[in-house]
Amino acid sequence: MWNQFFLLEEYTGSDYQYVGKLHSDQDRGDGSLKYILSGDGAGDLFIINENTGDIQATKRLDREEKPVYILRAQAINRRTGRPVEPESEFIIKIHDINDNEPIFTKEVYTATVPEMSDVGTFVVQVTATDADDPTYGNSAKVVYSILQGQPYFSVESETGIIKTALLNMDRENREQYQVVIQAKDMGGQMGGLSGTTTVNITLTDVNDNPPRFPQSTYQFKTPESSPPGTPIGRIKASDADVGENAEIEYSITDGEGLDMFDVITDQETQEGIITVKKLLDFEKKKVYTLKVEASNPHVEPRFLYLGPFKDSATVRIVVEDVDEPPVFSKLAYILQIREDAQINTTIGSVTAQDPDAARNPVKYSVDRHTDMDRIFNIDSGNGSIFTSKLLDRETLLWHNITVIATEINNPKQSSRVPLYIKVLDVNDNAPEFAEFYETFVCEKAKADQLIQTLRAVDKDDPYSGHQFSFSLAPEAASGSNFTIQDNKDNTAGILTRKNGYNRHEMSTYLLPVVISDNDYPVQSSTGTVTVRVCACDHHGNMQSCHAEALIHPTGLSTGALVAILLCIVILLGKLVLPASYLPMVRGSHCYCDTLDLSASPIKAYSLI
Repeated sequence: MWNQFFLLEEYTGSDYQYVGKLHSDQDRGDGSLKYILSGDGAGDLFIINENTGDIQATKRLDREEKPVYILRAQAINRRTGRPVEPESEFIIKIHDINDNEPIFTKEVYTATVPEMSDVGTFVVQVTATDADDPTYGNSAKVVYSILQGQPYFSVESETGIIKTALLNMDRENREQYQVVIQAKDMGGQMGGLSGTTTVNITLTDVNDNPPRFPQSTYQFKTPESSPPGTPIGRIKASDADVGENAEIEYSITDGEGLDMFDVITDQETQEGIITVKKLLDFEKKKVYTLKVEASNPHVEPRFLYLGPFKDSATVRIVVEDVDEPPVFSKLAYILQIREDAQINTTIGSVTAQDPDAARNPVKYSVDRHTDMDRIFNIDSGNGSIFTSKLLDRETLLWHNITVIATEINNPKQSSRVPLYIKVLDVNDNAPEFAEFYETFVCEKAKADQLIQTLRAVDKDDPYSGHQFSFSLAPEAASGSNFTIQDNKDNTAGILTRKNGYNRHEMSTYLLPVVISDNDYPVQSSTGTVTVRVCACDHHGNMQSCHAEALIHPTGLSTGALVAILLCIVILLGKLVLPASYLPMVRGSHCYCDTLDLSASPIKAYSLI
């Protein structure tokens, strides 16, 4: 069994280390055979005595560098050089010795574990490796132990798992721990090699500390003029925890100023900011007492046995007096006055007083920017409002002015109030036609025929609404060719009074109509309706309202005479003025015609 040899590593002797001997059955000891070695390290690490077949190692070998060497041996005839046997392969195995200490995968480990953890809570696992042969002896069998860090932590000897070993480790007392772990081979026995590593362990925070106010009472001052939202002061409860476990919420839970003040949390500083919630009044209340509570929003139920995670303190707020402007008895005033009121008529009054304890006297005035026409005035002493000009509801229904109240002793202190004055209606306007009425009647009209409907308007606004009545004026009522029919709904109709009309006898009728209201005092007006007599077709549609020219005794109509006179005037003007001033005249002929103005019964003449 020469095909396997064993050799210890790390030989320290001065001679070559003997490995073994090769021998051939053909060797008769007469020196006729020669042994030859080839393969891993042949001739360098390993040499062979060619006569005896003894193999030796020339250098120290390290199993961790190369554990096995494969070589080949052959015996040859020294005279012929021919092999006497086939070439054979053999191996040299390097036997391990414990020459490597365990080495950890990290020089320094970093780990965290929550404070107040139970005993045996996993922290971290460390690992060490040994380069020695794990299959040969205990050279690579590693055992872990703790050199530094007791009694707080422990390590499992076989796995390297570090666990907590002490109950209720408090981060607030100590946060950082340095643990030294040893890994030793040979199963931890004496003579084994070892290595160490450092484990830096940090206790992480849990919410095991409630907030606490450093003092039980706080006192702040604020002027009574502070508007809502004004910060008054800051309070802060301390919490030994960190991060979200140290977050604090503040609230007002009790006290006289529960509805007058508020508290908000400054998320950056974790302070409670006391602010004004409603307007303060020194004259009504000078001191407020609040109970403010600080609590953790993130609570761990397993620590509730330690007590409530909140604390409270008393906050005393003193309201300081300031010189305030006068205060009106109302936010706005609404007054009424009839439009027929005489100048200097009192409408009403406003009232303001100094809210301060001094009760300084107040004077009143009207802001003239809101009463540019100076229609109203005010008594500076008692606040009575009176008229200084006549009013007209139909011109302006509402007057919106501003009244100023000023402290006499301190004119800088003033306030304003809106005053709305409504002008009440008086029946001072007569009703009148809603529009200008001009109508026509057909020559062949029948009696009691409706030719026009009338409507009226009134600038006044009576409480019960308008009620108009219509009638012919007394001077036209007798002998009129038309009648007025009052419809009792604020309209009236014009009716014919006879059968047939002659435009040659009378081309235009002017009907005076009296319109009256039903208010007090009664107001009335007279409006004129123009009625033209026209020729109509059998459907009653107007065809022509021109009266034919009246024949003059000389044979010429009046219109023709007027036209001739106009032509003579134009011709005379041509002799006097340059032709450029008479662009309407062409040659020696004048052309004239009549033009009927549809809006008037009057005949007009226009030069063509």
